[in-house]
Amino acid sequence: MQKWVFDVRSRTFFLLTLSFFILVYLACAKILVYQDNVFENSLQKLAGNTTVDLAMQLFSEIGWVLYPIFVAIVLFIRKSTRRLGLILLLSLLIGTIAAAYLRCYTGYEKPTIEFLGAHLSIESGADVGVPCQIDGTFPAGHTVRTTIFAFIVGYALSKRFPRGWYLVWLYPILVSISRLYLLQEYPTTVIAGAVLGILLADIMSKKLKIELIFDKSET
Repeated sequence: MQKWVFDVRSRTFFLLTLSFFILVYLACAKILVYQDNVFENSLQKLAGNTTVDLAMQLFSEIGWVLYPIFVAIVLFIRKSTRRLGLILLLSLLIGTIAAAYLRCYTGYEKPTIEFLGAHLSIESGADVGVPCQIDGTFPAGHTVRTTIFAFIVGYALSKRFPRGWYLVWLYPILVSISRLYLLQEYPTTVIAGAVLGILLADIMSKKLKIELIFDKSET
């Protein structure tokens, strides 16, 4: 897992950055709007199973901005995990703000198709936004945050749980699937959110030397 944090001058970082800018271009040019809408129309037909519908809404809810930030604050308060908490908190804040501005200025509007499945009795928390004339969705904010969380927390768990750390990636996977299922995101916006989340988490991890969390735990 420790090799997962790659240098900003590496081929991996370059390819991910290139991929993200290509996705930004595709979003701004509206090249994949038709394909995204066809995908959403096909997903709309899947709704109707109450158990699945409610489960998907629960998965979507745990991707709300305050939940991972709360975990980051708790980690930051504890002296033994302060560096980890700082890296996670800053990454989440930067990712949330970056996604909010990109959602506004790329002009990629949210799906307009109505979800016809069962609904939870609680109202979902609003995502972070900026003054904007459209209700944008590129990149997917939930995916950005949960990917950042999985990247950083997964790295921290990799030494203690070398065979099980990857399970933390179920968090962004389930949240992203739920956002698609609930017709809140497009495949393009989810992929862009994952790429942006990895890039931001990697940059912050390298800049703030995340590897030192293991040195502290051993002293």
